Amino acid sequence: MSETLVLGRVLSFHRRPEGVGDEAAFAYHEAGAVHVNDGRIVAVGEAEALRAGAKSAMIVDHEEHLILPGFIDTHLHFPQVQVLASWGKDLLDWLNRYTFVEEQRFADLAHCEAMAQGFYDGLLNNGTTTGVAYGSVHATSAEAMFSEAERRGMCMIGGKVMMDCHAPDALLDTAQRGYDESLALIGRWHGKGRLHYAITPRFALTSTPAQLEAAGALCAKHPECYMQTHVSENLREIERAKELYEDAPDYVGIYERYGLLSERALLGHAIHLEPREIDVIADTGAKPVFCPTSNLFLGSGLYDDAGLRARGIHGAIATDIGGGTSYSMLQTLNEGYKVLQLRGQQMHPYAAFDWITRGNAEALGLTHEIGTLEVGTAADMVVLDARATPEMALRADRIETLAEELFLLMIMGDDRAIAQTYVGGAAQKSG
Repeated sequence: MSETLVLGRVLSFHRRPEGVGDEAAFAYHEAGAVHVNDGRIVAVGEAEALRAGAKSAMIVDHEEHLILPGFIDTHLHFPQVQVLASWGKDLLDWLNRYTFVEEQRFADLAHCEAMAQGFYDGLLNNGTTTGVAYGSVHATSAEAMFSEAERRGMCMIGGKVMMDCHAPDALLDTAQRGYDESLALIGRWHGKGRLHYAITPRFALTSTPAQLEAAGALCAKHPECYMQTHVSENLREIERAKELYEDAPDYVGIYERYGLLSERALLGHAIHLEPREIDVIADTGAKPVFCPTSNLFLGSGLYDDAGLRARGIHGAIATDIGGGTSYSMLQTLNEGYKVLQLRGQQMHPYAAFDWITRGNAEALGLTHEIGTLEVGTAADMVVLDARATPEMALRADRIETLAEELFLLMIMGDDRAIAQTYVGGAAQKSG
C-alpha cells in the first residue's frame, strides 16, 4: 500500500461553469494538497490541514504548479499513431491514401504491442490518463491496446473496429465474425481492472446492414458497454451514407434504425447535423464528440457547441489521433477555442478545463471514478507548469488571475507544460 501527499495549487471542477466569473463551479486551493492512499484520493484541501492526517505519507511537492484531474480524451484511433501529419485532400482521400494502408499492419500482434507502447507514452506525456480508442478490424489490435492499458493501470475504453465492406480486403471482417470477435473481447476485457469495452462499427460507409444489425444486437446484449462510431464529419461522407442507406431518413437515422443510440453512444464529429438528427441525439442521450484539430486539418467543418447545448446535448471533446494533429488536450482546447470563435461562440478557460476533465467524465458516465479530485475517486492527476517555456514564462509574468493562467496553458501549452502525470497515484513521467 502506497501513501503520498501531493502538494501544489489544486483545482477541480464539480459542475460546468455557467459564465466568465463562475468560480463557484470549482474548488481551488492555493496552498493545497491531495492525499493519496493505495491509488485513491482520501483527502483534498489546504496542505497545512492535511499534513496532520498524512504523517506517514511520502511528500511530493510541486510548489507553484497546478494540480488537476488527469485529462480525458474521448476519441482516438490507436492504429493511426504513424499516420499523424499525413497530407490528404479530405477525409475520404486521407482514409484511403494512408489510414487503410497503415491499419493492415495491425494484423501482426508484435506490431500492435510495439505501437501500444508509443500510443500510451504519447497520452501520458501529454497529461491524458483516460482514453476512448478505436482499434483496427483485427482482434489483435484490441488485445494489445487493452493489455498495455492494464499494465499501466489506466482507465481505458475501446474496441475492435467492425467493418465488412468498402475497404481493402485485408481490413474486412464479416457481420458474423465482427460479432463473434467483439463478443469474445467483451468477455475477456470489459470490466477487467479499469477497462471498458466499446462496440465499434467504424461508420456506416464500411458496414453492411447485416453488420450494423449485429452491432445493434451486441448493444442489446451488453448495454453496459459503450458504442462508438462516426457521423456527419464530412459532406462527401454524408452523401455517400445516404446513397448506401437510401431508406434511412438521414445519417443519424442509420444508427437509430439499428439500435445503436443510447446514453453510452459516442458519435465522433457530428458537425453537419440536420434538425431531425439533433432531435434524435437529444432524445437518445447519445454524445457528440468535438474533434477540433482533425476537423480543421481535414477541412471538415465547424462544430456547433452552443447550438447543441441549447438543446440539452452536452458533448465530449477529443484529439482524434491520427486525423487530429496532437496528443495534447491543451492543444485540442487551443484549436477548439478558434473553431468556436469562428462560430461566434466563446470557450472560457474555466469551461475549457472543466470539459477535458469532469465534463468528459460526465459524458462517459464515470464521474464517480475519474474527472475530479473528489474523495474516493482514482488518483489520476496532471501537474501543469505555466512557465514551461521561455515564451510562456514571459507571458506569465503579467498574469494576475487563475483564469488568465489557464488560458495561457490552453493556448501556448503542450507536452512541455506537463510537469507530471499520475495514474492511480503513480508518477508516469521521468526526468
